Amino acid sequence: MTSTVTPLIQPDPEHSPEEPNPQNGSISGAVFNISTTMVGAGIMSVPATMKVLGIIPGFAVIVLVALITDVTVEFMLRYTSSGEATTYAGMVGESFGSVGSFGVKMCVIITNLGILIIYLIILGDVLCGNESKGVTHLGILQEWFGIHWWTSRAFALLIVAIFIMLPLVLLRRVDSLRYSSAISILLALVFVAICSAMAFAALWSGKTESLRILPDFSQVTVLDLFTTVPVFVTGFGFHVNVHPIRAELGKQADMGLAVRISLMICVAIYFAIGFFGYLLFGDSIMPDVLVNFDQNSKSSAGRFLNDIVRLSYALHLALVFPIMNYSLRANIDELLFSKKNKRALALDTPRFVSLTLILLFLTYFVAVAIPNIWYFFQFLGSTTIVCLSFIFPAALILRDMHGVSRTKDQVMAIVVIVLAIGTSGIAIWTNLSGSRAD
Repeated sequence: MTSTVTPLIQPDPEHSPEEPNPQNGSISGAVFNISTTMVGAGIMSVPATMKVLGIIPGFAVIVLVALITDVTVEFMLRYTSSGEATTYAGMVGESFGSVGSFGVKMCVIITNLGILIIYLIILGDVLCGNESKGVTHLGILQEWFGIHWWTSRAFALLIVAIFIMLPLVLLRRVDSLRYSSAISILLALVFVAICSAMAFAALWSGKTESLRILPDFSQVTVLDLFTTVPVFVTGFGFHVNVHPIRAELGKQADMGLAVRISLMICVAIYFAIGFFGYLLFGDSIMPDVLVNFDQNSKSSAGRFLNDIVRLSYALHLALVFPIMNYSLRANIDELLFSKKNKRALALDTPRFVSLTLILLFLTYFVAVAIPNIWYFFQFLGSTTIVCLSFIFPAALILRDMHGVSRTKDQVMAIVVIVLAIGTSGIAIWTNLSGSRAD
């Protein structure tokens, strides 16, 4: 007779120590995390694109990029379901071998590391000010408390990194970030609400600026229009987080629904910010609309609104940081340890904690030591994000290792690649020509 021993306390299957990604994530959590990835630092550049494109073409470009994003994510989800890979790099590796997998990892590392450094640089500018062309702009802390060592960039960013970012980047599941992502989206909506309220108040008093419905080719060229596309491509580029978020959903088929809801939310946010920001400031709109709010602070009410906008934006970026860090950490780990039969990163505490601390310290150090490096990363990011968002997913369809592509899919993939390469090439050439002219 064989007897069995049953433990009195059964392990919780949802929190088993051997299960790095328990599939109990919700659609709402996926929507918040996807939307937060898209509504990052780029929202402040959207009003300036309306100045170049005009309202109608601007809205059309936002919708077009969102539709192409939906198509390319659908490509990725279909190939993930058809293959065995559970990561972006692994999926591309199935079709293009180790070279393709390595290319994805390097693009993710360059893009996300650059974005995280830019986030910290912007946080430092908002809190502690900066100096541009010999003009010193005070940050919020310096305006409130004066210039001291504890209002310096190094100390303020250290406090933000330790007390806001560190607890969030130490979370081992991406779904655990759904609450901070929800707050981040709420803060973006606060900015939309303030901007729209100010625009309506100016409209009521007859102080709004005239809107440009179509491009004014007396001030811009056709090539200038293409420089706006990378702004939206960068904004909608959440592809690096598709696999981590999908892996934790209770029903992985729900990922497509979560993506579409997120895209509709972000289209609404982008257009609202672009429209009301342009309505409020008109042709005086700056590449970063925060500068316009700073210039609009002559009254006490204006200064109060300016502080709310800048503080909400700074906290918004601090809460976007963990979701971008998640995929960066995962790809670095996959690059370094994928061939060494290591345990999953979330299950290996020493490896997880050490890699997390190294990345956080690295981004903090670069943002403090070289605050102008973001120009370099901006160029790299505009090229690598195009590869991650459009070119790699479309290439999977053309390669069709799993035999799931239809003729219309391949036609769409070719169109996506041509658009991506064409618009990015023109934008890069135009920006370089403008830099040389300056």
